[in-house]
Amino acid sequence: MTSMRPLGELPDLVLGPLRGRADSEWERGPAGKWTPAQIVEHLALGLTLSAATFQSRRNHAPMKRRPRTPAEQIARLFIFGLRWFPPGRKSPERTTPPPQINRATAEAHFLAGIEAWDQVDRALLPERRNNLFVKHPRMGDLTVEEWMRFHMIHARHHARQIRERIGL
Repeated sequence: MTSMRPLGELPDLVLGPLRGRADSEWERGPAGKWTPAQIVEHLALGLTLSAATFQSRRNHAPMKRRPRTPAEQIARLFIFGLRWFPPGRKSPERTTPPPQINRATAEAHFLAGIEAWDQVDRALLPERRNNLFVKHPRMGDLTVEEWMRFHMIHARHHARQIRERIGL
């Protein structure tokens, strides 16, 4: 489905495999791994935090990207170039879901995160395309469009995990 919304395909990508499934399937996962509801909440937290940070900077003077560290350059290559997240990496604390979360809460947070990004897109593009940055915990300073690209790649990564959890 093509959408004019920058992250418009995320609901189908992430929530689509869970449509029509019992709440218990959302809230059950392998030992030591996140449940589908926790994965959805993790994505929601990342969307919401990054969108809120951009909105808080909308009147900020033009910025310049800080030079990337070697570790940030490697992370950028893995994530943007190879679309690969090295296994065993912990999510940043601010995007770690709670131990228990239900379907309704996670789904509502996720949809609110996508709406927040629609507002970022309308408020900041194209005017702030090249002079407004928010630091990504692994890749360094990213523009609005780079963050949207990250959210798409990140959601695809986690959508695969959701499909595995529910046996698709």
